[in-house]
Amino acid sequence: MAIKNEIIALLQEVDQGKYSNIALNELFHRKVFKKGEKNFITEVFYGVIRNKIYLDYMISQKVKEVKKDWLQQLFRLSFYQIRFMKSDDKGVIWEGVELAKKKYGVSVSRFVNGVLRNFQRSFIEEEENLKREGREEVLFSYPKWFFEQIKKESPERYIEILKSLKRTPLLSVRVNLLKYSCEEFEEYLRKEEIEIIKKVETVYYMKAGNLLNSSEFQEGKIIVQDAASYLAAKNLGAKPGEIVLDTCSAPGGKTSVLAEAMKNEGQILSLDIHTHKIKLIQENCKKLGITIVQAVKLDARHLSLQGKKFDRILVDAPCSGYGVLAKKPEGLYNKKEENIKELVTLQREILMAAAEVLKVGGEMVYSTCTILPAENQENAKWFLETHPNFESIQLQIPENVAGTYDECGGFSIDYQEEVVDSFYMIKWRKNLDKALDSVL
Repeated sequence: MAIKNEIIALLQEVDQGKYSNIALNELFHRKVFKKGEKNFITEVFYGVIRNKIYLDYMISQKVKEVKKDWLQQLFRLSFYQIRFMKSDDKGVIWEGVELAKKKYGVSVSRFVNGVLRNFQRSFIEEEENLKREGREEVLFSYPKWFFEQIKKESPERYIEILKSLKRTPLLSVRVNLLKYSCEEFEEYLRKEEIEIIKKVETVYYMKAGNLLNSSEFQEGKIIVQDAASYLAAKNLGAKPGEIVLDTCSAPGGKTSVLAEAMKNEGQILSLDIHTHKIKLIQENCKKLGITIVQAVKLDARHLSLQGKKFDRILVDAPCSGYGVLAKKPEGLYNKKEENIKELVTLQREILMAAAEVLKVGGEMVYSTCTILPAENQENAKWFLETHPNFESIQLQIPENVAGTYDECGGFSIDYQEEVVDSFYMIKWRKNLDKALDSVL
């Protein structure tokens, strides 16, 4: 029961604005749990967040109003166990009652007992009612506007897309070739009996293992990174000795891919608008043995202020983040439809600023970790239409990464990919001849 109190506290932290992965990592650093306990905490914690709309709807059908936040969290995690896990329902109800009794006394515990038993008996019927009413967004636990947009864009496969965004993520790490090799890392995994589920070049996906407490991680031989962000940075094609810009850099994972490709030779300017994130970039670079990065606090919309021209520019733009909901499920609830329009405006302003400071003949990659066309394909089409001196370049995507190319040459890692984050990327070259043509 103490573990459920921990989960309730975590859920409260997320509701108050903390990122779920940070809250969970802090708990696991602060307290020691057995492997089974950690797995249970992780599953219930993320499961509740992923299904919050469904769970809150079901609670609202059983209780007119829940005034105490702690009780709301108790109902959420208990409902989640009963509906989505192979739990002993009687045991779940008993634990919920005992937790409530200890927290608020006998009268509240009786109330909790009634609510949980009611849900156990009726959730199947409630779900059938939702189906008859056409309220699929509640069943799949998505905001209505988002659900309707995905269904409108992909009427034949929207269910696959929505389910893919809520899959259980794997731990992914990239080998830092400046300090380590894939052969050495694979030997380490064999010794630790950690199974490799998927490998994308130097990025490895695993179900389990205590890698984040290992000396390999502490010494910067490996870094937590998804293959999607790795591929966006790698496709920039940075070479030793070049001057490269990473417009939106924190925490520095993509910057480190650029530095590795450059063999730690040349210059990388890494930007962010937050001072504490600049420090994070610097700390990560030091840990990884990277010495060519200058981290600067600067809004990427004002790139002309820094006075340099660049051989290559990575624009991994601020976005809605709907491609990484598996890892950050709370992202589903903190944005509205109008926020997307604001993000598109920001993305286009950054792209225009980056285009100005890219050398003629230079190359630029635009990427996002979202699935929305407004931030991806529509931005790519807009950019090419408004910048005739740019042309698309073929991306290099490994055969074992599933996705779809668009008419502009961009690539979407999408619902077809079962492991790698959903991501969009496109590459352009600034062309001298076209630049002259546009002037004439």
